[in-house]
Amino acid sequence: MNGLGYAGGMSETVSPPPADAAKKPSSVRHTRAIQRDRSKRPPVSPPDPQVEARLTDLIHPLTLRQVAQYHDLGLRERVLSLPVMVALVLSMIWRQVGSVTTLTHLLHHEGLLWTAPVRVSQQALSLRLRVFPADLFRQVLDDLLPQMQGRWQARQRPLPPELAWARDRFTAVLAADGSTLDALLRKVGLLRDREDTPLAGRMTALLDVCSRLPRRLWYEADAQAHDQRAWPALLAALPAGALLLFDLGYTNFGVFLQVTRAQVTFVTRAKSNLAHEVVRTLRRSSHVHDALVWIGRGADRQQIRLISVLHNGTWQRYLTNELDPQVLPPEYAVALYYQRWRIEDGYAVVKRLLGLAYFWVGSANGVQLQLWATWLLYAVLVDLTDAVAEELNQPFAALSLEMVYRSLYFFTTAYQRGEASDVVQYLAAEARDLGIIKRQRKRDPTPSRFDQLRLTFASTA
Repeated sequence: MNGLGYAGGMSETVSPPPADAAKKPSSVRHTRAIQRDRSKRPPVSPPDPQVEARLTDLIHPLTLRQVAQYHDLGLRERVLSLPVMVALVLSMIWRQVGSVTTLTHLLHHEGLLWTAPVRVSQQALSLRLRVFPADLFRQVLDDLLPQMQGRWQARQRPLPPELAWARDRFTAVLAADGSTLDALLRKVGLLRDREDTPLAGRMTALLDVCSRLPRRLWYEADAQAHDQRAWPALLAALPAGALLLFDLGYTNFGVFLQVTRAQVTFVTRAKSNLAHEVVRTLRRSSHVHDALVWIGRGADRQQIRLISVLHNGTWQRYLTNELDPQVLPPEYAVALYYQRWRIEDGYAVVKRLLGLAYFWVGSANGVQLQLWATWLLYAVLVDLTDAVAEELNQPFAALSLEMVYRSLYFFTTAYQRGEASDVVQYLAAEARDLGIIKRQRKRDPTPSRFDQLRLTFASTA
């Protein structure tokens, strides 16, 4: 699994990227300081029994379900089996273990999650990280995500108004984007003699904006791969009736037609040099322009809707294939596009908070093991944060996922003193003191961005 091509024959029907879609230089930060810090930092203490039980109950049964496939691949049962390897990599991420050597010591002396203490050599574990089938980890993640989505749907908590509106009208509100992974360590494996510092590749996510959970994830070994390369897999994963949000890097008129034929509505930004021909003006005021336009040429020529909004002195333009402003009013189209930023929030969490800016191995296989395991922990952390939001009757957006993660330390100490027994109730009760509920700035109460948009559109109607 070194690319996105497993979406099948769809790859043959996607139009090539436009001529102006040259790959921009990567803006990823190659943080040597992060790598040095992680390699020298002592590991974090084990999670308390309740958090450990949460991880075990959600993930361990899925590892056991994959054992049959493990045998089908012709892999004999080893000490470092799939359940053990998943426990190892999850623990390495959760406890911020800085090296395979330290992980070997922890496995020998403590055991990790559902794995009892066992003695293995550091060389054997390093080899296992290089060759263990990463696709098995990915399958565990693919099995977990629908369960997490079901748990989210069963809860009751407020949603931002634009998402509550969209949830009643679309089968899903999804955002697609890619992100370049950071640099690999050159001191390991076959990278020791390289003069350059290779990047670890690129990931692409299809995120459910309402639940903050990924629907699908893909890995591409080529860190310079253009976003356009992800379209075949994305098209195959889109459910009919969904709303899809994506940025300028995915602009492709031929794909726009395919998205429309798949009965999926999209909203994206319009390029500043977009060539178009106005068919009919739907609305025109000092701050809002809404029109049907023709874009593309030949087989890619199509009618689309161009929405322009004057915001903070700048005209911002958006495209959508929903031509009826009664079905998708312009204020909702623009407000929903702003929600595309939730996928950037997700990338920030897995990279900065959960440590995906640091790789212990230099092989593509080891990178994927860490990648899928990090998203496993991300899904569990989102689920925990959503449970706290329900307990507080607050929107997920009002809570800091980062502070939920960091506050688990205080729950662990309270649990050990016998002062707390339920992690969700404890985090909810201490939410303001621990900074879990985001503090409003003193200059607030300014209207939310959605309320500002509604005021703008109402005043220019």
